[in-house]
Amino acid sequence: MKPKEPIKKGGKLAESRPSQGELRAMGKSLREKCPRSSHAVWKAPDNRPDPLRLLKQSNVGRRPELIPIRFGRMVRTPFTFYRGAALNMAADLATTPATGLRVQSCGDCHLLNFGAYATPERRVVFDINDLDETLPAPWEWDVKRLAASFLLACREKGLRRSDAKEAVLTCVRAYRERMAEYSKMTVLEIWYASIDVEKLLAGIKDAEALRRKLKRFAAARAKSLTDHHYPVIKAGAGQSPTIKDNPPLIFHPRELGENLLKIGRESLAGYRKSLPEDRRALIDRFELKDIALKVVGVGSVGTWCSVALMVASKEDRLFLQAKEARPSVLEAYAGKSVYPNHGQRVVNGCRLMQSASDIFLGWTKNRLGRHFYVRQLRDTKMGAPVEHFESAEMITYAHYCGWTLARAHARSGSPAQISGYLGKSDTFDQAITAFSVAYADQVERDHSVFAKAVRSGAVKAVME
Repeated sequence: MKPKEPIKKGGKLAESRPSQGELRAMGKSLREKCPRSSHAVWKAPDNRPDPLRLLKQSNVGRRPELIPIRFGRMVRTPFTFYRGAALNMAADLATTPATGLRVQSCGDCHLLNFGAYATPERRVVFDINDLDETLPAPWEWDVKRLAASFLLACREKGLRRSDAKEAVLTCVRAYRERMAEYSKMTVLEIWYASIDVEKLLAGIKDAEALRRKLKRFAAARAKSLTDHHYPVIKAGAGQSPTIKDNPPLIFHPRELGENLLKIGRESLAGYRKSLPEDRRALIDRFELKDIALKVVGVGSVGTWCSVALMVASKEDRLFLQAKEARPSVLEAYAGKSVYPNHGQRVVNGCRLMQSASDIFLGWTKNRLGRHFYVRQLRDTKMGAPVEHFESAEMITYAHYCGWTLARAHARSGSPAQISGYLGKSDTFDQAITAFSVAYADQVERDHSVFAKAVRSGAVKAVME
């Protein structure tokens, strides 16, 4: 075989790209400026922003009447507070050590933002399913937020401290070991990689454990289709179908009246332009009949999230979800998005991080200047029933999440460099576990301050 000739670029010979071995060596060298053990430390800096002030900042632009729902969900436990306070942790993560390697990050990487959904080919895969805050950022930030979420979730469940630490260790170990595997794959092998739910279940050797998981999997799937928060269609004889109000979670805002549907049609036209030609042909088979606002999640409560009832025929209906896309919580610390529309930022983040994305994924902007991304509402989407997990199941789930995050980061980052930095020992795993314990303690203190403000009524100042 002839040796490879250098690639010509602009009339000059371009340098060849580093080999995988060279990239791993480059990653390993980063330990000098950012030791793996340095990730273990969490100590609140003297100038740390007040957590209530950050919550007030995150309320800007939300519907005021829905903020009490948001805070009501956040105040329940330190973990629910954590879910709604992504901006708070973004500010904290910006003060922690980082190698300088960046990936397309989730931005709000906690264990409940993973789940199963159907691909366009109708396979059910396990993947990250919430990327509202996605942005290029240090890979360590996602790992730390995910790891700390397991610590907090285990505490909420009342699991033993040793099991909580084991869940975190398992999560980070899976990330490190899977990243090592991806570092040896070709670019296309990584791009085509996915985590099939059926294969995950088939890998469980204990028959009884498999039976229990299949039962819960089926129950979670059924719940995803019958949840009382799922929109209900009402239609009288000779009347056009509409979405039934279920306030305060599903409702038609009175101040917009009939203008809501008009605004929706304008936004739908913008959304259509964001789709490839074949998807435009698909969406053109449907007609917009109604729109209602829908409260979702914890961190998204109060934003302008809506559901649109699309009808192709009396028996053929489709719900689209339009979620408001605001600036990522990471922007102040990782840099602004390159996209003019934050819905476009989310859509491209999904396509970069997920092994398969919704065929209806697109973005738009309404006449009020708000940005949105659009997708199908619950196309066989389901989250893991974490509230029913015991220690063994939580640890298994931690492995899946760590593996999934590694696959997502490997698509946009340099897996060889990240793997070279992580190495084969558990030094990084232990460091992140120590960080998670310390940061979970910080979240509990912040939650205590927040809960006290709620009880005393001082939280009203945060809402205004």
